[in-house]
Amino acid sequence: MKILVTGFEAFNQEVINPSGEIIKALAETFGENLCILKLPVEFKRAGELLEEAIMRLQPDITLSFGQAGKRECITIERVAINVDDAIIPDNIGYQPIDTTISGIGPAAYFTTLPLRGLLQCLSENEIEAKISNSAGTYVCNHVMYQALHLAETRFPNMKAGFIHVPYMKEQAEGKENVPYMELTEMIKAAEIIIRYLEKQAS
Repeated sequence: MKILVTGFEAFNQEVINPSGEIIKALAETFGENLCILKLPVEFKRAGELLEEAIMRLQPDITLSFGQAGKRECITIERVAINVDDAIIPDNIGYQPIDTTISGIGPAAYFTTLPLRGLLQCLSENEIEAKISNSAGTYVCNHVMYQALHLAETRFPNMKAGFIHVPYMKEQAEGKENVPYMELTEMIKAAEIIIRYLEKQAS
């Protein structure tokens, strides 16, 4: 089984992005059993690179991680919507407002990952996690929608989904009342998720 795992570079004046650190650690743990892709926080380029990788690798599962700084725990996204609407510009200054991601796609796609199974597995391993019903309208949502659109239109056997992680402790320092999670805990969660998905697919 082939799994593509993506994370992001830093954005919004941060110097680090936990999702990028997570996929770096996963590469060391799983080696060639995983395909790792670090995406830019750019609407257009992130979507292009994701599509190129999926077309080349044809993975069985595409699992994406991204940072959601105000969240307190691991959040597994249920749905991606067909709109880019950015409160802040992306890393090259592009700031779409009410922009459709795909002119031929539906208003939304639901994840094809086993939400409840993942949630239960994380809970059994004493990792706090929740299901989220909004991936936002920034680059994270764009990537999730793009992966599910490709699954729907070109790769019907590919499962896809998105997981948001909080700030790392280092990022929360100096910010008032900002929740965070230790990077080691986030990496552990990601490893558990991947092993669960591998087991379900076997």
